[in-house]
Amino acid sequence: MRQILLSTLKILVSAALLYFSLRKVDLADLAARIDVSSLGWIGAAIAVTFLQIFIGVLRWREISAECGAPLPTRQAMRFNVIGTFFNQTLPSSIGGDAVRLWLVARSGHGWRAATYSIFVDRAIGLIALAVVIVASLPWSYRLITDPHGRSALLFVDFAALAGGMGFLVLGRLQWPWLKHWWGTHHIHACSVIANRVLFSRIHGPKVAVLSLLVHVLAVVIAWCVVQSIEAPVVFGQIFQLVPPVMLITMLPISIAGWGVREATMGLAFGYAGLMANEGVNISLLYGAVSFIVGLIGGLVWILSAEKAAQGTAPIEVPK
Repeated sequence: MRQILLSTLKILVSAALLYFSLRKVDLADLAARIDVSSLGWIGAAIAVTFLQIFIGVLRWREISAECGAPLPTRQAMRFNVIGTFFNQTLPSSIGGDAVRLWLVARSGHGWRAATYSIFVDRAIGLIALAVVIVASLPWSYRLITDPHGRSALLFVDFAALAGGMGFLVLGRLQWPWLKHWWGTHHIHACSVIANRVLFSRIHGPKVAVLSLLVHVLAVVIAWCVVQSIEAPVVFGQIFQLVPPVMLITMLPISIAGWGVREATMGLAFGYAGLMANEGVNISLLYGAVSFIVGLIGGLVWILSAEKAAQGTAPIEVPK
């Protein structure tokens, strides 16, 4: 019942935000702007999305190895692509991360190592995104002149950065109760792993570069979408606006970010003195690209050995 209520709430949030966002958009005009050259740019956006997934796989492999769940590149790529299907197509709270966790655990690494690898991967990605936004603040402040927009940008970014830094600091603390109390034991263990990965001479630089590249590629995907409809937006503006929108979209309050992404992109464009409807147009096509990639992930899932086996094999927990 709780899962049903959460899923229903997410659907309502997505539907409400999409309704208010789409009131600013002329869908007929948007459709008229899509031609053969547009399809080429959309194809490029899909290709960059798969490159982004692969870069994320390389980072996840570094992290999962430290968590005791080493994954071959091909297997990790398959798991991530399958995860995009569950992220984009199911109106539930399961999500791609939970499916990746299930797949890793079922591959012989156990629940704990699988959970740690997913949690640490997400945490490091969030920290990297916050760093990207902070680094671009001097330019973002010149672009966003509205005081409310500036305040919202600062609050969201520094809240994310403070949360990420607090998470890392937790792993440096040696208080005994952190390791023994059930409420902090696993979070502390994940923080220790994150510190070990990020500040390692072997893994740290590679993970940092991969993490930043994942977010840069998200901007490139958005730029391909911009080009597909010839929106009057330059690359620098997209680079400054997309990362904060992606940060807010990570909030688990909607289905695959639908509605939240469109509403936030429209507001961001308005605060930057750009046409809010263009922000919504770009967000809709960005979501469409993600949905197409998710459908391909669904095909990979249907043809996968994990789908054929389903729940027949027990999950072994390594000693």
